[in-house]
Amino acid sequence: MTDNAGSGTGAQVEETRRGGFSSRRVFILAAVGSAVGLGNIWRFPYVAYENGGGAFILPYLVALLTAGIPFLLLDYGLGHRFRGSAPLSFARARKRIEGLGWWQVLICFFIAVYYAAVLAWALRYTFFSVNKAWGDDPEAFFFEDFLHLGDPGVAMEFTPGVLVPLLVVWVALIVIMALGVQRGIGTIAMIFIPILVIAFLALVVQALMLPGAGGGLNALFTPDWAALLEPGVWAAAFGQIFFSLSIGFGIMITYASYVKRKTDMSGSAMVVGFSNSGFELLAGIGVFAALGFMAQASGVAVGEVASDGIGLAFVAFPAIISEAPAGAVLGVLFFGSLVIAGLTSLISVLEVVISGVRDKFEMSRTTATLAVVIPTALVSLVLFSTTSGLYVLDIVDHFINQFGILAVAVISMLVLAWGVRLLPELARHLNHRGSIPLGRLWKVLVGVVAPVALLYVLIRQLITDISAPYEDYPAWMLATFGWGVVVGVVILAALASLAPWKSQTRLDLTEEEVR
Repeated sequence: MTDNAGSGTGAQVEETRRGGFSSRRVFILAAVGSAVGLGNIWRFPYVAYENGGGAFILPYLVALLTAGIPFLLLDYGLGHRFRGSAPLSFARARKRIEGLGWWQVLICFFIAVYYAAVLAWALRYTFFSVNKAWGDDPEAFFFEDFLHLGDPGVAMEFTPGVLVPLLVVWVALIVIMALGVQRGIGTIAMIFIPILVIAFLALVVQALMLPGAGGGLNALFTPDWAALLEPGVWAAAFGQIFFSLSIGFGIMITYASYVKRKTDMSGSAMVVGFSNSGFELLAGIGVFAALGFMAQASGVAVGEVASDGIGLAFVAFPAIISEAPAGAVLGVLFFGSLVIAGLTSLISVLEVVISGVRDKFEMSRTTATLAVVIPTALVSLVLFSTTSGLYVLDIVDHFINQFGILAVAVISMLVLAWGVRLLPELARHLNHRGSIPLGRLWKVLVGVVAPVALLYVLIRQLITDISAPYEDYPAWMLATFGWGVVVGVVILAALASLAPWKSQTRLDLTEEEVR
């Protein structure tokens, strides 16, 4: 790259323009904030319970060490070496693979659109917890009184109880994202991640003191060793690690590009990976202790009250809160934790889109934020604050996760490992300052083990969804918001990669400038 700045290298000028994290600590907190999201709290406990209980820890750790952390290092290496958003990092690696970065950007756009709605629900339920506004029937309250859920389809009947908190969420996001990498993302991470840990620890302690908590923990951690012989259990472990670490769809590439050049990235990956898994285990303890209380109070087995996702958060937990001693405190801690975990994750998802647009068109931070967040917010408000919002959310979430994120992850690993053979260069870069040396084993894990494992997960899910319509939704809804979104993302990514960069020199970066 020629130096057009007059003083300092082009890379230094660009780094000043893009912004960055002020320290490794801030980066790690932001990365942990991205990784620790709603899935850690409402997905992992049930996945573990359904797949061998205590025995699930073994495939889970294997997946973490053989796929999760190796893939995290791949994302870190790409972003830190090439100093750009997902599209710019891929383009700097090889111009012909830029489309992979835009595929990730568009996936993040769709995730942001619906993720904000769940965050808005959690925000509202934090206040509902104070007086247990859901009454004696949390299920009817959530689906009928709160969401005003109608028949499957697309309705334009807005629900004020969802519209207002959703609007509040998007206004807050505009402010945070416009403040920039350190003042916005970094500051939020430094403040809210410690609060999240403290609040969730308090939640777990309170849950462990409930009558019947021991029964819930026994249900979760009693090992079913025979489950280890089932391929589906191992597929669940690899899928859980992949989705919970925020890898494969541009977030960690983007965040790594904001880290100072002399940072130990391999050591940071270990800290983030094990912090995320530690929080998941903590979530499992808290959730199943509470479910054990509910089971004892209802006189049923834990398996009859155990659930995941929206049902756990907005139906099962309100029922627990209504019966538990100091239930209002438990509710505020639980839903407040969902809000914080969801907010830090949503910020990271939006940053992928904003960073990609900024790099491509050389926009200012504020302009790029408004150009990205306002249209995203409008789509979110139109689709998810209506009486049909839950149906659309469920379909988009399922298909963009299973066939969007998984597909681009597998393809990007194979392309980087075998198509453009970039792994040796990334290993050298990470080893230059890293505390954990990467050698042949890392290349095998990234080039063979991780893609094969994730490809198996992808094929299993593909067979399932082809065999029977997902949740028996109407075919036109699945074609529009499911398969249509998945295919549309790929087409739009290819078109975006054809658009010229505002400055072609942005695609060049010398080795000297990244040392």
